[in-house]
Amino acid sequence: MRLDGDAWRAVFDSFQREAWRFEAQPTYTMPSEAENVARFLRGEPKPADHNARWHERVRNYTASGRRVGRVRVVTQPLTDYQRYQFAWGIPGNIAAGEDIRILDVTDEDRGLPLGGVDWWLFDEERLVQLRFRADGTQIDRRCHEGELAPYREWKRVALASSIPFQQYLREHA
Repeated sequence: MRLDGDAWRAVFDSFQREAWRFEAQPTYTMPSEAENVARFLRGEPKPADHNARWHERVRNYTASGRRVGRVRVVTQPLTDYQRYQFAWGIPGNIAAGEDIRILDVTDEDRGLPLGGVDWWLFDEERLVQLRFRADGTQIDRRCHEGELAPYREWKRVALASSIPFQQYLREHA
């Protein structure tokens, strides 16, 4: 089932314990972020309300006892978009209560399991795959109807193989 707009928001907001994302694209080309990415690349200051709606949602989730987390896959050198995320996106998301870890695969010889597809796993019971074009433009979001065991296992491996964002910054600055 394809998820857009209100249907996507309803699926996302219905999680009871944890919303967890595997984030593998080197670049996300999202119209809602285009101007902020351009500002970042021009060296302009970050707007005070940058990503405020997501931060409010994360604070509400965590205030109700729910967790939000992700593992962000990177390779060196970081893409312009990843540099933008590291400087403007991730710190505010963490301050709002999201647990963000980095999985650096620069020295890995193998491809990512599950084809490097992005996905959200809700309560270990429901999975939504996010599909992208090569340029990072999202094609769609779809409820996964198949077996979840490979995704649960990759979540376990990704968490065990990644490090907290702040630690990654200290080690790679």
